[in-house]
Amino acid sequence: MIEESTMIQMLILIAGFALVAVSSNQIARQFQKIHLPLISGLMITGVLAGPYVLNLIPEIAKVQLSFISETALAYIAFAAGSELYLNEMRSKLRSIKIQSFAQTAITFLASGFLVFFLADMIPFMKELSLGDKLSVSLLTGVIFVTPSPASVIAIVNELRAKGPFTQVVLGVTIVKDFVVVVMFAIILAVAKTLAHGDSFELTSLLIIVIELIVSFGGGFLVGKGLEAALKLKIKHLVKTVLILALGYLVYLLSHHILAWSEELSGHGLYLEPLLICLVGSFYVANYSNYRPEFLKILHEVGTPVYVAFFTLTGASMDLPVLAEVWGIALLFFVIRLLATTVGALAGNMLAGDPHRFLKVVWMPYIAQAGVALGLATVIANQFPGWGEDFAVLIIAIIVINQLVGPPFVRWAIDLVGENKSRADVPRFDGVMDALIFGYESQSLALSRQLMEKGWKVEMITLSDQKDVEVPDGIKLHFVTQIDKKLFEGIDAKKFDAIVTLLSDEENYRICEIVYEEIGTKQVVVRLNERVNLDKFVHLGVKVIDPSTAMVSLLDHFVRSPQATSLLLGMEQGQDTRDIVIRNPDLHGLPLRSLRLPPEVIILSMRRAGQMIISHGYTRLRVGDIVTMVGSNSSLDEIELKFGN
Repeated sequence: MIEESTMIQMLILIAGFALVAVSSNQIARQFQKIHLPLISGLMITGVLAGPYVLNLIPEIAKVQLSFISETALAYIAFAAGSELYLNEMRSKLRSIKIQSFAQTAITFLASGFLVFFLADMIPFMKELSLGDKLSVSLLTGVIFVTPSPASVIAIVNELRAKGPFTQVVLGVTIVKDFVVVVMFAIILAVAKTLAHGDSFELTSLLIIVIELIVSFGGGFLVGKGLEAALKLKIKHLVKTVLILALGYLVYLLSHHILAWSEELSGHGLYLEPLLICLVGSFYVANYSNYRPEFLKILHEVGTPVYVAFFTLTGASMDLPVLAEVWGIALLFFVIRLLATTVGALAGNMLAGDPHRFLKVVWMPYIAQAGVALGLATVIANQFPGWGEDFAVLIIAIIVINQLVGPPFVRWAIDLVGENKSRADVPRFDGVMDALIFGYESQSLALSRQLMEKGWKVEMITLSDQKDVEVPDGIKLHFVTQIDKKLFEGIDAKKFDAIVTLLSDEENYRICEIVYEEIGTKQVVVRLNERVNLDKFVHLGVKVIDPSTAMVSLLDHFVRSPQATSLLLGMEQGQDTRDIVIRNPDLHGLPLRSLRLPPEVIILSMRRAGQMIISHGYTRLRVGDIVTMVGSNSSLDEIELKFGN
């Protein structure tokens, strides 16, 4: 009866936390609007929902829901290991190794020494024994080395950053993450010995070596387990569940082995779950054929895992202790910042990297997140006396680092000129201009149709001028290569649409330059090899695959002949158009208040890149794209009115 009651309470606790987590995800996204990281919003929401404010998540949840934290920590280790991909690191391996060593050594030694020196200024350390103070200092040094791969990778992807600086930053961040987990396993064992007042004997060293060997062996087995799960011919969702379950199983076995070894020999054998999961993920990423699928699963499940973990972490914060250590947390932030800066500068100079990087080389390593929080959680559990207070202090420092760190990553990438994010969209000049790459029958036919619709068309060809007959009404540019100077020479920002009909390599080069330098939104590519589809899609261009376009067209004619005829403009006097709202007088006007000709129908609306479900009370905004079908004359009239 008691077990049944406990189970019901557990289910209620899980259901309540799930509701809070869903709300936390929505609330945290509002923090992004003021340029704060998502995880900061999640943690703040967790604090508000926790036992010291609204009490939506009771204090008992920290223990009862520990399986959520442990599953999330396993995922974080999987994600970090999967980014340690050797093939992408070889060209900068020397710089990565030297910088990783310099940053790790200097940050660990400098921060550990300063924490020990300032021990009497830290409330919970004042009354600790010498052994405990040394333990806190060593563990702090390890955690201060910890970077935030998740933050760096997210910003690099957002900016599409490329170049030697970005490559080294990614490599160092991931290598340090791996090294920290190994270091932590060693330092944790040393800290336990110091905290218990035992002398550090050969037996203690032997136990550490055994723990590391078994952890690496366990990591290999986990890698094989992940590979086996990915091999299965089952649904994607089931594979995701199996991978997360395997991560949690690592934690369960680690706890059982620790308890069993203590009971058997009096010496606890602690296998570091983070290290095991990281090694397993590293194996899958580098020595299996399933890296792409593994990365896809980790990417898809990342948001719910982070939402649960960081919300629960925020709810688990001891606010009274946090308020007491906030001033010390700011001091520790400065200590870590100085140690990290010195380590990064030393690493850059020792590696012989360009001196222009010296001003910014320290910026990407400020942020901290998942792994650092995970290590703080482990310490809280392993040292009952002062572990909780230590974890709260570390979490306060991590919160500061995570608030301050990500903007510095972006600034560093901007300052070295490796930001490849999308250029601003050019303003409409009142004339519809199109630029077509490639001189052939299809490009000529497209040019004529666009000119009939009132567009001005220019064409670029790599062909020899003597082999080409210049068509009437089309400005033709003869070039020998495609580069940024070409786009500057033709004033490319005036074009409202760009069409590329060259080879995939040339098309991709054009799309990259347009994305990074020009900003034109309407880019259409004719694909040659389907294997190249994804890289074009990532640039946000419209891709036409000739091998499937005809089949899709025939399919639509069979299933929806009337709609297809309308969309293709095959009905006499009828057409379908995307009309951009540029007239400021229409801003805020409901659709039902528009005076449209009776034969014109609104098919869809797109706002800020998202399709919206429109109805009579939907209000227009400048920049909206409204798709309409109707007679050519009516659409011409509406286009003039809406476009102003």
